[in-house]
Amino acid sequence: MSQSKRIYLDHHATTPIDPRVLDPGREAAKAVETARGQIAELLGADEREIVFTSGATESDNLAIKGIVEFHRDKRDHVVTVVTEHPAVLDSCLALERAGRGTVTFLKVGADGLVNLDELRAAITDRTLLVSVMFANNEIGVIQDIPAIGALSREREVFFHSDAAQAAGKVPVDVESLLIDLLSLSAHKIYGPKGVGALYVRKRKPRVRLSPILDGGGHEGGLRSGTLNVPGIVGFGAACEVAHKEMADEAARIGKLRDRLWEGLRRDLDHLTLNGHPDRRLPGNLNVGFKFVESESLILSLGDIAVSSGAACTTAKVEPSHVLKALGLPEDVARASVRFGLGRTTTEQEIDVVIQRVVDAVRRLRKMSPLYPG
Repeated sequence: MSQSKRIYLDHHATTPIDPRVLDPGREAAKAVETARGQIAELLGADEREIVFTSGATESDNLAIKGIVEFHRDKRDHVVTVVTEHPAVLDSCLALERAGRGTVTFLKVGADGLVNLDELRAAITDRTLLVSVMFANNEIGVIQDIPAIGALSREREVFFHSDAAQAAGKVPVDVESLLIDLLSLSAHKIYGPKGVGALYVRKRKPRVRLSPILDGGGHEGGLRSGTLNVPGIVGFGAACEVAHKEMADEAARIGKLRDRLWEGLRRDLDHLTLNGHPDRRLPGNLNVGFKFVESESLILSLGDIAVSSGAACTTAKVEPSHVLKALGLPEDVARASVRFGLGRTTTEQEIDVVIQRVVDAVRRLRKMSPLYPG
């Protein structure tokens, strides 16, 4: 394989636009409603329940702030998890700072999963919303969404899930999972950047929100502003492709992920798999390479794109809040790298990555006075 070709293994940060998405996205006059239906079909929703936004960050803000603002005279307590995306965590913190609500931040176990008994105990008569990420953007852990949905419905609280990493990669059905609000973003599923959506349940129960943007009353009054028509049409096309190809794609990418992990384990010692070994996205592998600084490893890989943490926090040098929440030792957290495999990843690329990572880790460990090997 020619080394001039860049190998991209950072698909959790963003995905390249699929050519099948790009062409429809240029037809700006095409109907937005077609795209709304394509997105709804991917989620098992009604097209009238899809609200277009600029991305999952805005969707998270609208879901959390919007529902608390609408209901806060009666209930204003939110339960979420410490490993959520900053868009959820910061939205919750903003509510508390403004005195608009209270928030309980649940811890996770070493496997990244929230304890359902602790979730149940956190719900009070003031609880309005449970917000739990479907699949984590750093460690790929998939929460027990069916159980969380059932618990939320049983306790008569609304359930929001940030599914930006899960939608289009694993099955997401809002009806069977009893999800009331769901955030997603086009660029995580091979669509254009700058467009996303919020699923808002219309019935059984009906979810009502206050808008966080005021203006022309677009999107049923929930999201004012001229629609990003080319982006929306491309988003719809991306959802249609994902819906059709998800099962085969997940199987193929999962095998490549396992090939990567087995190759690294075969040739290197002192490795840690971060997060649950099985309950994870098909394309996610988050590995701690003990006795190596992750930033040094990433620099050594040159044209292989991987990440040491969430894309939104790459300017920070300390371990991510997700890795800290797992209770990892500091040296493992600082030595962790996220591999995000995707639609464009090939078996040949994985074999190149294995060899390059192994060579880099061995070279860096030789310079470490702490490495016992």
